[in-house]
Amino acid sequence: MFSKTKWLVLTVAFLILLSLVGCANKNPKPAEEENKAAEGNKTADIILATTTSTQDSGLLDVLIPEFEKQSGYKVKTIAVGTGAALAMGEKGDADVLLVHAPADEKKLVDSGIGINYQLVMHNDFIIIGPKDDPAKISGLKTASEALKKIAESGSMFISRGDNSGTHKKELRIWKSAGITPKVGATYQETGQGMGQTLNIAEQKSGYTLTDRATYLAQKKNLSLVILVEGEKSLLNIYHVMQVNPEKFANINARGAQAFVEFMVSPDTQKMISTFGVDKYGQPLFTPDEGKNEADLGK
Repeated sequence: MFSKTKWLVLTVAFLILLSLVGCANKNPKPAEEENKAAEGNKTADIILATTTSTQDSGLLDVLIPEFEKQSGYKVKTIAVGTGAALAMGEKGDADVLLVHAPADEKKLVDSGIGINYQLVMHNDFIIIGPKDDPAKISGLKTASEALKKIAESGSMFISRGDNSGTHKKELRIWKSAGITPKVGATYQETGQGMGQTLNIAEQKSGYTLTDRATYLAQKKNLSLVILVEGEKSLLNIYHVMQVNPEKFANINARGAQAFVEFMVSPDTQKMISTFGVDKYGQPLFTPDEGKNEADLGK
């Protein structure tokens, strides 16, 4: 038979053991915490870094609520120029990227920071300007010829000047025209997104390069018209990619993967194919999942 003293000792020891087990359960191992952070969970936001055109066109207003409804994740959208979006990915400040500057995107993929890189959709760039077209570029076959005539005529050109995908495309066209534009009386940079740049071009009766989707979405507020279009080099191609969780511990990997899979799913691609038809009589984007990028625009 145990004495009261022995029972007391055993009871205290048992209570101490329970306390230690409880503390262990409340404080998971650091490795487990890191794994949970890397994998993500449905209570965590997904940070999406994207170009302003996906927001200014209204496309994200349709797609994001549907993704959140289907997945249970919440999306925090940061719409900036593609250069800034890629920089966010490079620093691990975003979980997933939706961007449109393929040459720069591939650098991120080649570095191992961008993974699960998928073709999503395309539209095209156009050059717009005043109806009276002082530079006489209407109907020209190439964008480089158009920019050359704009410069030679001393007409106003409004550039985004923000290292966005659109700005990068514009600079490549100037280069092919053999011209290095300099900020001055007839060449001005807004440092703003596409929607705001269109507003400034309208105020100054200037020419600008824009993606077709944002132009159509803003057209009711503009007198500027399409003057040059249709050249294959003006294709505007969008990709989606995850930021590699092996590079950054705070990445919501599961959420990012879910977003990539959503963007290339048949249902989403169908939504993209019809977006804008009801308002503009034509889709603002062409879905491209499963296509060969080299064949686009043929």
